[in-house]
Formats: sequence, C-alpha cells, structure tokens
Amino acid sequence: MSDSASNKEDSIQIEIFPSRILSPETSQKLIAGLYQVDGILRVMVQGPRLPEKVSYGPGTGEKVEHPLRKPIQIGDQIIELRISVGRIRLEISNAEVKEKVRAVCEKVLPFSFELREGHFLRKKPTITDYAKLGPEADSLLLGMVDPSAKINQLVFIEKQENEDKNKDE
Repeated sequence: MSDSASNKEDSIQIEIFPSRILSPETSQKLIAGLYQVDGILRVMVQGPRLPEKVSYGPGTGEKVEHPLRKPIQIGDQIIELRISVGRIRLEISNAEVKEKVRAVCEKVLPFSFELREGHFLRKKPTITDYAKLGPEADSLLLGMVDPSAKINQLVFIEKQENEDKNKDE
C-alpha cells in the first residue's frame, strides 16, 4: 500500500463485491493477499456490524457470542473483526494493480465475485472527517471514517514496508 499522495490524482478506485459474506478465515486470507500487492493506496472494508451486546429485548446488555466475531491478523497486527466482510473498496495506482487484485481474489475466494471500477472513496474532506480526524487530517484517511463509530473503534493499518523505508530516509 503505497502512501504517495502524488499518485492519488491518477488513481483508480475498485470494489471487490463477493457473492457471499466472507468468513473471518477467508477475510484474513483475502486481506493478507491484498496487503502483499504493491500499488494499493487505500483499502476500506465494509459490511454489517457484529454486535458486542444485545441492544434490546429480554437479554439487553448481555454479551453476544457471534461466531463471525474473531480476531484476524493483517501484517503483524491482530485486529478483532467487528463486521461481517461484505465488500472491500480499494484505491489503486494503475490498471496493472487491478489485475494483481483480481488474481488474489481468484486465488482466495472459492465463489464468484464482482470487481467493479468507479468512485467509492472520497477525495475531499467531509464534516465527519473534520470532526473525527481534525483539520490537518492525512489525505489518505479522507472518507474512510464511519460517522457512527467511536474513535476507539477505528482501525488504520499502515504497511510495515513503508515505515521501514521512512526510518531509512
């Protein structure tokens, strides 16, 4: 995942739309495969939320033991999956990267999927971006914030290779 802001102007946005909700294991394999592809600028994972507690009814406040709420590993970070992965939106640097993404999807997903090209991620700051990230927010985080998420629920992962390169320079 390259973080060059200059590449962002000519970038392409694509959406991986599987025909099924992904299991935590499949999600981890797919995201780990995408993590290895160079030329991906941003990734946003979307899907229905997995509740932590029962919000109403006789069991209000009880913990929900959902089978899809499991930790997954991306790079060297372990993250608790709080959603059922339904689609993955990416901003990529060029068409060659799109074919690499397609190859990863074909290798990992045992069922059909659509690879759509369009405009899925915002390029200009919104009020939510300003409220959650502040006036000097990183341009790579714009449009990536869930308005109803609490600040401690947001997960941003930066590829380790980029951090290593920045330390060397």
